[in-house]
Amino acid sequence: MQIFSCDHCGHPVFFENVQCLQCGSALAFVPERMAVTAIEPVQVSAPPDPQVPPVEPLWQPRSSGEGSTPQYRLCQNQTRYQACNFTVAADDPNPLCMSCRQTRILPDLSVPENVPRWIRIETAKRRLLYTLLRLGLADPRAKEGPIYQFMADLPGQAPVMTGHAAGVITLNVAEADDDERVRRRVQLFEPYRTLLGHLRHESGHYYWDQLVRDHPQHLADFRALFGDESQDYMQALQAHYAAGDGKPDWRPGFVSAYAAAHPWEDWAETWAHYLHMVDLLETAASYRTRIVLPSAEGAQPSRPADPFQEGRSSFDEWIAQWVPVTLLLNSLNRSLGQDDAYPFALSEQALRKLRFVHDVIAQAGAPVQADAQPEATPT
Repeated sequence: MQIFSCDHCGHPVFFENVQCLQCGSALAFVPERMAVTAIEPVQVSAPPDPQVPPVEPLWQPRSSGEGSTPQYRLCQNQTRYQACNFTVAADDPNPLCMSCRQTRILPDLSVPENVPRWIRIETAKRRLLYTLLRLGLADPRAKEGPIYQFMADLPGQAPVMTGHAAGVITLNVAEADDDERVRRRVQLFEPYRTLLGHLRHESGHYYWDQLVRDHPQHLADFRALFGDESQDYMQALQAHYAAGDGKPDWRPGFVSAYAAAHPWEDWAETWAHYLHMVDLLETAASYRTRIVLPSAEGAQPSRPADPFQEGRSSFDEWIAQWVPVTLLLNSLNRSLGQDDAYPFALSEQALRKLRFVHDVIAQAGAPVQADAQPEATPT
């Protein structure tokens, strides 16, 4: 993801920020602009009528000049729970932003621990939505797209299973707890298990239906690379989990061990990996990263390019930029005593599958450009 700047003072801010720590401006992400924007309340010319029920206050960009100024409301999940930083267009009758309105089922928020769990999941979902919007895969008005349900286990009922079915993505909110996620990571032999990774994976199942299943040529090409998805899915998963850590080596053909379970999971894991790549390359480009591998004599600096820029670079160029970025990322993590942030080594077959995802997405829609961010002010 790109690094944002407060468009009132130029200070760097993050995607999730709701206030600029430099100038104190209120901040919100405006989907129509694809930018974090400094906002201020719209001045009301007359005091409200006490006989009229109050309405949600309107906001406008703080840096507005002359002429018509767009007006927004804050997402209702922000005004009620401080759980969202997206705006809603003033003329949109839906009280929820384009991200929150896709969530149809919530856990019981009267249970105290469910509120922070839900907030963490929604934060990850907004990051996913940002990437899907930039890729041209999501509808800015959220008139179509996956439906989400975030649910908690209940006594006497079957455990909530994370997954996708018929356009509905379900996530067990226990995954938002670090200890539970690590326990499942070890139990299921998944070294890379995050909330954002989960949502990217499940979105892959949704977009397989949209981009592959109903397109005969894509489906034929998919089967040639990933295998026949009509093989028994539940039987394949049972065999995968029964093998435990004794399963055959998956590295020559897959991006992860779970990808080897079934062609559908292979696609979803590859899709998620592609979104990881897009996000990280955009971040590196946003910071104007320049990398020279220290062991390569006479090596030219690697400068990751924004994958969403007009005339974006080819997939081969992405891969050439990808390796130095991940080496830097892992080295920084090890310097802090952390495990590798990117514990993968991509085989030729895995790269062919990633290229297929790249080509399918490129044919599906043009990337959406974000507003140019102001230069950061030195402090």
